[in-house]
Parts: sequence; structure tokens; C-alpha cells
Amino acid sequence: MEPKSISKSAPRSYRSTLRQQQAEATRSRVLAAAAELFATDGYARTTLAKIAAAAGVSAETVQGQGPKGALLIATIEYAGFGVAGEKNVFNLDVGRHLLAIDDLDEALDYVADTATDIHQRTAPLAPALYGGASADDELERYMDDLFASIKLQFRRILEVLRDRGWLRVDVPFDELLETMVVVCSVDTYLRVTQRGGWSVDTYRSWCRRILAETVFHSRKPETE
Repeated sequence: MEPKSISKSAPRSYRSTLRQQQAEATRSRVLAAAAELFATDGYARTTLAKIAAAAGVSAETVQGQGPKGALLIATIEYAGFGVAGEKNVFNLDVGRHLLAIDDLDEALDYVADTATDIHQRTAPLAPALYGGASADDELERYMDDLFASIKLQFRRILEVLRDRGWLRVDVPFDELLETMVVVCSVDTYLRVTQRGGWSVDTYRSWCRRILAETVFHSRKPETE
């Protein structure tokens, strides 16, 4: 009679999955607490100890998430997309949804809506980012990396839309990219909503119209 084989891979896999889920839940709690503190207290006055207390975890747990500058960047990414550290927008729900759209007008609506919604969530963190970067060289480097990553995401998006024949062909691609980066940037959003007094919906409509006129094919009525 052959001895029964006992597999131990399933329990180990279960424990590993459980630990990963617990780690992700802890990180989400830390980032949510950090976002609130950075938005209300600013970068300098937000300490890792305060974040730990607000998240209900130990200071060592917060320290394990990285230095404060990297934590602020992760907080911004988490506020915008619900995750932090993802390098390709098409691995996120927001990117996958855009890929599924096969109509130019619907794509324009979606891009303007998404940019506006992300800005509403991340704009409260902008003062902490800019104020902190002016005094913290490490945070300034993190910020530069963040902006470079954002531009890369816009490049990926425009390359897909270009392949669908939706972009202007009379303007160099890099110019279209820079235009989209500026129009959809949080700097522009803050400039027109906080300093210009625009409502969020006004920015949303403006963003869509400017993209339609400067980046995508204009849809002027045909003349006989």
C-alpha cells in the first residue's frame, strides 16, 4: 500500500496570500492617514510618528513604507488611482477603460472627466508637495520623477490614440504631448480653479474643448 502524499504548498500559499493582503491593507491605511495629514498640516509638520498614530500602526511600520518624501509621492499616487507605484497606466482600471473606448468623442469625455476627478483628489496635496520640495532636496527629486512618470503615462495614452487615427497630423507628436501635459496638469487645474475662480465643471468643459481643438482631430462640419 503506497503512502499517501501530503502537499504543504496550499497552506503555505494561503498564508503568503493572507500576509500580502494584510500588508496591502496596512499600506492603504498608512497612505490614507498620510494624505489627510499632508493636506491639513503640510509637509514639514507631518511626521512619521503622527502618521503612525493616525493610521493606528507602529512608527516602525510607517518607516517601512519608505522615507517621508517617497511616502508623500505614494500618497499622491494612491489618492489619484487607488494604488501607488504602478508604472503603466494600462495596468490600471482607468487605462483599461480607455482602451475599451472606440469613439473619439467618448474618449475626449473620459480623458477630461478622469483628469478632473484625479485633480479633485490630489490637489489638496499639492501645497505639501511644492512647499516640501522647496526645502527638501530628496523630495524635489521624487517630485521630478513623479512628473516624468506622469508625462510618460500621457505619452503612452497618446500613442494608443494616435494609432487609432484620432490625433492631429499637422502638429508634431511631441508638441501634442506637451500640450496635453499642460492642459491636464494639476498646476493648470489649481491656476484656474483657485486663482481664476473657475468651478470644477468649468475646468472639465474647458479641458475637453482645448484637447479637442489642439490635440485631437477637429470635427468641423463639411462644406459643400
